[in-house]
Amino acid sequence: MLNVCLLAPGGVMPFYNRFLTSMVASCNGSMVLVDCGEGTQILLKKLKWGLKNIDVICFTHYHADHIAGLPGLLSTIGNSGRKEELTLIGPPGLKNVVQGLLVITPELPYDIKLIETSDKLVEYIHKDFVLNSMPVKHSVDCMMYSLEVMRRRKFDKNKAESQNIPMKYWNRLQNEEIIEDSGIIYTPDMVLSDKRKGLKVSYCTDTRPLPEIVDFIKYSDLFICEGMYGDDVYAQKVEDTNHMLFSEAADLSKKGKVEEMWLTHFSPALQDPYEFLDVAKNIFKNSVIGEELMVKELKFTD
Repeated sequence: MLNVCLLAPGGVMPFYNRFLTSMVASCNGSMVLVDCGEGTQILLKKLKWGLKNIDVICFTHYHADHIAGLPGLLSTIGNSGRKEELTLIGPPGLKNVVQGLLVITPELPYDIKLIETSDKLVEYIHKDFVLNSMPVKHSVDCMMYSLEVMRRRKFDKNKAESQNIPMKYWNRLQNEEIIEDSGIIYTPDMVLSDKRKGLKVSYCTDTRPLPEIVDFIKYSDLFICEGMYGDDVYAQKVEDTNHMLFSEAADLSKKGKVEEMWLTHFSPALQDPYEFLDVAKNIFKNSVIGEELMVKELKFTD
């Protein structure tokens, strides 16, 4: 099971009634946060999932509305009693940005691991999470992310017995261990079923709708995507500033065959996103307007 929360749907600057876009996902006691603008820790506290178990923080890019809340959050995580290493992932420049921000919170009770990714972060695995990233088109280096929880394959007793695999190795093989005994190699594939569909969430803000995004988000259970403006009259503006319209986000969702798409990162000029929801729904039926602390529980299906 994977729990996902869109902490808020705002872009550019926070307002009293609309904080800045970020997402947090939780699985088996471990949490991954994507982006950390001003006010993020306020929303995390309102969510009440806790802060101590945030193990990974990913950044799409280093504009203030996506990272300015980091120093305060890191300090609060430290005050929560965390001692374990925390991993930060982002596009080129991560080290310099983090070093600058940590000037105001220099003493943390845990280590920080930095991972810069300029092309693809291929299967960074942390506990139950598998993270991937892809560069997108913005005014600065920018990444989008997918987060997957893989499903364990079933043990096939008939396969094990038909190949005369000693019972003493069944459990180890089920745990994906390769075993060698007297010159014979036993592999997990000899006792396990084919791979089963896991859970996938994709997250994309601050970019134009690149063709490559379609393959990256393919078959996502949930796609959280920027919709800077709802009205297509802003087509030239999003082209000039490297952002997206509701209609463009919906088109990516349709082509990527995702289950559901949440629109987010609304322009301060977009007062009522619901006014333009049909623009997206006419292209992709399962389009949803993102709201503060919107939560979805994803479960494995047979």
